Amino acid sequence: MAEHDPPQGEAAGEDGGALLARISNEMVRAQKEFFGKGPTKAKSYMLDDMLIIVMRGGMTTAEKTMLDFGHPDQVRQFRQLFENAMTERLTGKMEELTGRKILTYQSQIMFEPDVVVEMFVFDSHGSGDAIEATAEGQLEDSERGVATDEAALDQPSSSGG
Repeated sequence: MAEHDPPQGEAAGEDGGALLARISNEMVRAQKEFFGKGPTKAKSYMLDDMLIIVMRGGMTTAEKTMLDFGHPDQVRQFRQLFENAMTERLTGKMEELTGRKILTYQSQIMFEPDVVVEMFVFDSHGSGDAIEATAEGQLEDSERGVATDEAALDQPSSSGG
């Protein structure tokens, strides 16, 4: 796809803010489906040839327990192993949503605060709709790109998740 071609995937005809929100919602659904627990908040950013998704509050009870036992390296190692195995599914979904080819993907978990960052690198800069929605739109609207699907987002529970 040439740099100025319109998106060919589900993003065709969708404005950048709506696309970023859909990306956030889809990543939340994937986390919930495959980890058994999803984040309580998620927000996507599109910057040139990069898609960055920041998710907060998604650690499982088992992961929290392992941290309490003093094993952060094992939690990080398992997350990395799992994300490596999920690469094809996650990149495929992001390519479908954006209409752009992904060259590489990386995920990182941080513990205090509980944050996961998903990073995708595209093969080109794309059409610019989502980039503009992030660069300019988020200055005007801090909620642009935030996951909005209440059914997908985990709600904090009194039992600690």
